[in-house]
Amino acid sequence: MINFTFSGSVDSALTDERKNQLTQIHENLYNKTGKGSDFLGWLDWPSTVQPEFLERIEKTAASIRVKADVLVVIGIGGSYLGAKAVLSALSPYFEQGKKQTEVLFAGHQVSGEYLKQLLAYIEDKEVVVNVISKSGKTTEPALAFRFLKKFMEARYGEDAASRIIVTTDEEKGALLNLAKDNGYERFVVPDDVGGRYSVFTAVGLLPIAAAGFSIERLLAGAKDAEETYKGVDFEKNPAIRYAAVRHHLYTEGFTNEVSAIFEPKLSFVQEWWKQLFGESEGKEGKGIFPASVVFTTDLHSMGQYIQDGKRNLFETFLLVKEADEDMTVFEADEDGDELNYMAGITLQEFNHVAYRGTSEAHLSGGVPQLSLSIEKLDEFQLGHLLYFYMLTCAYSAYLLDINPFDQPGVEDYKNNIFKLLNKPGY
Repeated sequence: MINFTFSGSVDSALTDERKNQLTQIHENLYNKTGKGSDFLGWLDWPSTVQPEFLERIEKTAASIRVKADVLVVIGIGGSYLGAKAVLSALSPYFEQGKKQTEVLFAGHQVSGEYLKQLLAYIEDKEVVVNVISKSGKTTEPALAFRFLKKFMEARYGEDAASRIIVTTDEEKGALLNLAKDNGYERFVVPDDVGGRYSVFTAVGLLPIAAAGFSIERLLAGAKDAEETYKGVDFEKNPAIRYAAVRHHLYTEGFTNEVSAIFEPKLSFVQEWWKQLFGESEGKEGKGIFPASVVFTTDLHSMGQYIQDGKRNLFETFLLVKEADEDMTVFEADEDGDELNYMAGITLQEFNHVAYRGTSEAHLSGGVPQLSLSIEKLDEFQLGHLLYFYMLTCAYSAYLLDINPFDQPGVEDYKNNIFKLLNKPGY
């Protein structure tokens, strides 16, 4: 279970009125009767996923590992952030020549320099491409796929079709039609699971499995969270308590949440979290703005603002108790850097001390504080954490009386770009 704490009184957030709201939200969630209930497929996905589906994912992933040095995943938003978050959290900082399929991403932005250098980097490598898009027409991934498709066909000829995998809508769309015409292997983006909730579907599982990580353990962690947080227990359920405290602080004028980590491997979990909460809550002039910092690095920059800036933010620490690898400070013959007083302390222990010191400083500066902690970084813990965040996000958005599963504002920038480019119909 996620360990959740709050610097204030959780009881102040769990008023009778809010308990009644949360009870109704719980009923709407699990009866699938609330706003956007057509997109609640993720809610019981971990416990209902079929073994045959996982076997197919594993078989395809094994094939990728055999024939590819590099898997290029093309997607944007939820089509890449979930996989990127898990891969960044689990992968070593430096591969040091380890033989493993490298997972790279394209289509998550539009940079000619990035794409040109990516194509040059994979020129002498064996490549498989996985393009992820429900429609096949989302501009950023569609542009990247146009170039990568040309690259694959020039490189492999007719064999290119066996090296392109499509994850798209089951029944319609330009990408589905292209996959059928060319005989690409296909996986489905479920109709009832939105992109930012899709990490446990083929969208996230195939790249994660191709990199050699255990999707069985990832889903086991998600299933554990699904079962653990299913009940309305205001005293013990951290998903409900986190949502209640966030909403309470929002009503008190704390409209910005800063996620703070001490393990840099979690930085893309923060990026995934920002999309999840930002796109789910930021509607109708409402919502908590999600931001992130990486400590201790950002204690030398953004830490100043958190300490002494405008008091409209609260801070949520995401902590990891155990480290897989660590180093111990040794005593130097010459103590010119004056660090011998730390001899015998591991760097993970230093980070725990840094957390306590930072927490006390920011509390003294008037920053409300929450903390979430997991035991260690592995597939099970990450699966549990990501599901926890998705469930909390649903509660949080419903407390604002908005639909957690749509994103109407995303279309505005697209329409303006299409007009400026003179796209037919705009």
